[in-house]
Amino acid sequence: MNTIEVIREFFGWCSIINIGLLALSAILIIPLRKTVCRIHGKMFDLDERYLSQAYFQYLAQYKIAIFILNIVLYFALKLMS
Repeated sequence: MNTIEVIREFFGWCSIINIGLLALSAILIIPLRKTVCRIHGKMFDLDERYLSQAYFQYLAQYKIAIFILNIVLYFALKLMS
């Protein structure tokens, strides 16, 4: 068992799981945005317009983190082996 192969497989599975969570978050935020905004607005005393921007920013930053911390490392290890 080669160590690079194990680490590469780990980052591959991390990428798949994180992309799935990102997709699930995006899919759930779209139809449930009003409900989630109402709940978070009451909890944190925030405006709905600000919360919509915060949700979009969350999805964008999570996508960038997945790309940098999982997918890039996976392909770098793929090139090394």
